[in-house]
Amino acid sequence: MRMIGLIGGMSWASSAEYYRLLNEGVRARLGGTASARCLLWSFDFADIEALQHAGDWSRLTERMVDAARRLEAAGADLLLICTNTMHRMAHDVQSAIGIPLIHIADPTAERIVAAGLRKVGLLGTAFTMEQDFYKGRLAERYGLEVIVPDEGDRATVHRIIYDELVAGRIEPSSREAYRAVIARLVGAGAQAVILGCTEIMLLVGPEDSPVPIFDTTAIHAAAALDQALATVQDIDEARRTAE
Repeated sequence: MRMIGLIGGMSWASSAEYYRLLNEGVRARLGGTASARCLLWSFDFADIEALQHAGDWSRLTERMVDAARRLEAAGADLLLICTNTMHRMAHDVQSAIGIPLIHIADPTAERIVAAGLRKVGLLGTAFTMEQDFYKGRLAERYGLEVIVPDEGDRATVHRIIYDELVAGRIEPSSREAYRAVIARLVGAGAQAVILGCTEIMLLVGPEDSPVPIFDTTAIHAAAALDQALATVQDIDEARRTAE
């Protein structure tokens, strides 16, 4: 089993879910007392959030690259960034290391395409919903049409993530708010909805949507297990694809 490097703490609530999913996944695949081999670099999210809202993406990139290099030096064979938003600097991170970075959007898009779906709604932080680094990858690499909530709904989705979910607060009223946002995306033609923030799965699930939900946290963790348990040849192919 290969060592999985995790850049986490953004927030710790979703990083804990990654740890759970990876270990449950290894046990399900290998049985017995098997568990995941992984290394975690956990940021203080207060620092990360402040830089995000200040728009200081260059300093954030420096920190992410530093974390990736530290994990590689410590023995990681593959890398996960345990947050959708910070994939804004995925290219810079991959360019700085010699191990494959599994981009969270790729296995998600592959599942959507395999399901025969083309028009998808995207929920996430304002950065993920409004900037092109995520939507553009889905469109350019996988031919997906991505729609996002209107301005008011984007503000609601973003506020709930930062004010509640990153602190582990699960509010029934916020679940209802997300259900309403999802319903409006479906009304606009979304055939599926991407939970494009790793905390959203703490609040809503398949039962909250009339169309399929694609949980990026669970999909990302499963993709990591596929590579961690793959052959050396498969790992080399994954590295070439990431580049």
